[in-house]
Amino acid sequence: MKLISRKSITATAAIAVLGGLSIAAAPTQAATPTHSSATGHTGAAVHTTLTDRELAKLPLTNRHLTKHERANLAVVLRDYYVAEGKTLDADAFEDSFAKDGVFNDMVPGVAYRGEALGDVPRYMVGLFPDVHRELKRITVNDDVVSIELSIQGTFEGPLQSPAGTVKPNGARVDVPTADFWYLHDGKVEKFDCFVGYSTMYAQMGVNFDWASAVDKH
Repeated sequence: MKLISRKSITATAAIAVLGGLSIAAAPTQAATPTHSSATGHTGAAVHTTLTDRELAKLPLTNRHLTKHERANLAVVLRDYYVAEGKTLDADAFEDSFAKDGVFNDMVPGVAYRGEALGDVPRYMVGLFPDVHRELKRITVNDDVVSIELSIQGTFEGPLQSPAGTVKPNGARVDVPTADFWYLHDGKVEKFDCFVGYSTMYAQMGVNFDWASAVDKH
């Protein structure tokens, strides 16, 4: 199975995915941010589709994508790129959504719209400044892009909890995640994200007190 690893964030991305995630070029070929006329924000050069060569480097379940599907996948991959710790562009992430687009953090049941959309990648980078998403399996079906991935990073930012602030401890996280993107006319209408929070908090050193919950009964 092909994975998109941290070392493969390179110049291929700027060519392949709307200035987004790179796939398997040499690690020495660093992507150079440029001004994107499509978004009005700083980002890599804008492209609207993926070539056969670029698709071959992705962990796709089906490589026979239509032009429309390639364009949708390019939008999604670019969103991952601008949400990376080293290439954060929260405004570009927000701009990829339709006017009424929504980001659903499915496990806690929280929805983000409008300007709050940019808060999602900002929050993750605040917790994990080196946050990276390793894409393991990608399925594209018309306007739906489904991705199995891992969210990776180092816990270096404070975590606000109902009990107070959890201080960073430098712990590494590798969190199983499933993302479902729904697009229309090149814009994200809905993004449903399922994050393995139990695993993430455990790796951060946060252990829920089950005993106190049992004692209440």
